[in-house]
Amino acid sequence: MARKALKLASWTSVALAASGVYLYSNNYLDPNDFGAVRVGRAVATTAVISYDYLTSLRSVPYGSEEYLQRRSQVHLRSARRLCELCCANRGTFIKIHDLFLSFDDTPLGAASLAQVHKAVLHDGRTVAVKVQHPKVQAQSSKDILLMEVLVLAVKQLFPDFEFMWLVDEAKKNLPLELDFLNEGRNAEKVAHMLKHFDFLKVPQIHWELSTKRVLLMEFAEGGQVNDRAYMEKNGIDVNEISCHLGKMYSEMIFVNGFVHCDPHPGNILVRRHSDTGKAEIVLLDHGLYQVLTEEFRLDYCRLWQSLIWTDMERVKQYSQRLGAAELYPLFACMLTARSWDSVKRGIGQAPVSATEDSEIRSNAACYLSEISQLLNHVPRQMLLILKTNDLLRSIETTLGTRSSASSFLNMSRCCIRALAEHRKRDAGSFFRRTQISFSEAFSLWQINLHELLLRVKGLRLLCWVSTLLGWLTRAPH
Repeated sequence: MARKALKLASWTSVALAASGVYLYSNNYLDPNDFGAVRVGRAVATTAVISYDYLTSLRSVPYGSEEYLQRRSQVHLRSARRLCELCCANRGTFIKIHDLFLSFDDTPLGAASLAQVHKAVLHDGRTVAVKVQHPKVQAQSSKDILLMEVLVLAVKQLFPDFEFMWLVDEAKKNLPLELDFLNEGRNAEKVAHMLKHFDFLKVPQIHWELSTKRVLLMEFAEGGQVNDRAYMEKNGIDVNEISCHLGKMYSEMIFVNGFVHCDPHPGNILVRRHSDTGKAEIVLLDHGLYQVLTEEFRLDYCRLWQSLIWTDMERVKQYSQRLGAAELYPLFACMLTARSWDSVKRGIGQAPVSATEDSEIRSNAACYLSEISQLLNHVPRQMLLILKTNDLLRSIETTLGTRSSASSFLNMSRCCIRALAEHRKRDAGSFFRRTQISFSEAFSLWQINLHELLLRVKGLRLLCWVSTLLGWLTRAPH
């Protein structure tokens, strides 16, 4: 045991040194930040914020109601100071009331990285002001370092522990999420990419007042996508919203290879459009996107097509191409959140039952070692895709729309379009491109026909149920 502890201590020190070198070598320095006035302002603001934190929270029990209230007040004061600092770094020092006609003290939402306040500009436009928490930048490096040390330590004690990829992903993704200018660029890119969806709203960015730590955007109201009560109150069809979500994400994953990877309910709002009255989805928080390589995207398309059409030989082939090796049945279950028996029968044949859901949960604990092994070998792009799939399924479960076949049909349409576009790019003649276009149109027509038959079957079943209920109510007691 002493030898293992000594080995663990030596590995911990190596990890600390390696992480320190990594963090030092990845500090991106902007030459503009070395101006004496700019540095002075930043130091002064940081000192004031730190002093505010120390004096306000020092004598209050951690986690108490008073502590939470005081912390919220400190965050608000920090948000104001950061807004002023960021505008000062653009050339002139500007007070918060010079920027906004009004600025709401109570945040609309607060998360680990930032909080959002509602404000009104002097020209009357209502905006959402996203302000990064003051200590996030400095603390994030320490958090990653600590995570790396702990993961390496556990790996030494338990060699089967296969979660080093967590550290790699944190190192890659956290700096992107902390750069609000990158978030603004992502928002504009996805808005342009999905502009043909009239049900989608991506708030416009106000670049003139945005920086790496403060982001101003168009203010958008709505209820959270998992709030059934809000939808019922506003006459919004949950099935329509679920269908729209499926279309959006299928387009991002299979056609464009540019995927919004944080679709938790707080980042997806629903509302009725003020002019058309139609249901609309508002997509927020664009800090984390996954860019898929073409090879990965096309293999993923082929895998999902194989799953939808129950071609088990191709399921095995494309699962293995994506790094699943002999664990391809487990990989297929993780992607679809269905049992292996359901995958073999066809994931669109029957909805998830309570028994199957319970079976999946219990099996997840039994196969933890295999799951960690699988996650360690699939391409890094797959990790955020899996996270995105789970979040979308959670929303569908809450809305009660998970049994709908529409999501699979929309995915299949996008796969057909993506693969046809790839084949047309590689085609050497006009005749071959025309042939591919006809094949694509025929496949899409088949899906449309299948969807129509499902609707007819559903309506017929509804008629039978209505007739039966009518007969039961008229029957003598």
